[in-house]
Amino acid sequence: MTNPTTSPRPEEPDVHLSVFLHGARFDYAACRTAALAFIHDHQVRHHADAVSILSGDPTGMPRLPCERLFLQA
Repeated sequence: MTNPTTSPRPEEPDVHLSVFLHGARFDYAACRTAALAFIHDHQVRHHADAVSILSGDPTGMPRLPCERLFLQA
């Protein structure tokens, strides 16, 4: 089992992913590739402006749930 606080792609920088859903904001750390795939998926299925990558250090933030799923092509 993998550690939920460890990046699935440690060679990539983590980014601060912000998700606005039903009036609540959720902030996550995610590797860049998973974050971009999540944004693309969310824009196709939901609202284009509800997810963004913010500047700043994501250290200490929870990781994007099911982050590894967004790395599968």
